[in-house]
Amino acid sequence: MNKNYLSNPRHIAVLGMFSALSLVVVILSESIPKVEGFLSYEPKDAIIVISGLLFGPLSSVIISFLVSFIEMVTFSSTGPIGFLMNVISTCAFALPPALMYRKSRTKKSAVIGLVLGVLFMTVAMLLWNYIITPFYMHVDRATVTKMLIPVFLPFNLTKGGINAGLNMLLYKPVVTALRSSGLVSSTGSETDTPKFSVGFFIISLAVLITFVLAFLALIGVLG
Repeated sequence: MNKNYLSNPRHIAVLGMFSALSLVVVILSESIPKVEGFLSYEPKDAIIVISGLLFGPLSSVIISFLVSFIEMVTFSSTGPIGFLMNVISTCAFALPPALMYRKSRTKKSAVIGLVLGVLFMTVAMLLWNYIITPFYMHVDRATVTKMLIPVFLPFNLTKGGINAGLNMLLYKPVVTALRSSGLVSSTGSETDTPKFSVGFFIISLAVLITFVLAFLALIGVLG
């Protein structure tokens, strides 16, 4: 990707579109039940990852900051703490696949990056919840420590798994649509052009369904 992509009006328009779409899904996800009454699932990370795969890691960071800031100053009740946690969570998830895909623009690299993103985000949020949550919930650190494995660990793994599954399913049709519209140019590289694979589609769908069921279990829908 050209290092001057931010000066390209078409690319700026696409980044603006990704930012707006991310904000819309944040608003819509407000209706999704929260785990333990305060842990929210937001599918915006899946959109931000696609931006990172297309334009590089910096675009993921920019959109993460922008969307989280707008959320903080408009409808969010979590203030600066929520802003900080949103940015850390999204960047931890989105940067590994963007970096891996920038190094080697293949489906394998993207999938490995997504797996690393899920793991990195989960570990990062365990650490930051341990540090920040006592101030947010006004409880002692020992209480938060007891929540790390039974609450924060499965929540973040599940959240990351859902978003990874969404990315695996959505990247090809989104990129194809953007290239067809002329908003994103093709490099002409076979490895950079996503190919449809029935097997990969089935695996992606299975990943998504598995983690959606896990999330439903976390919120008590599956008993």
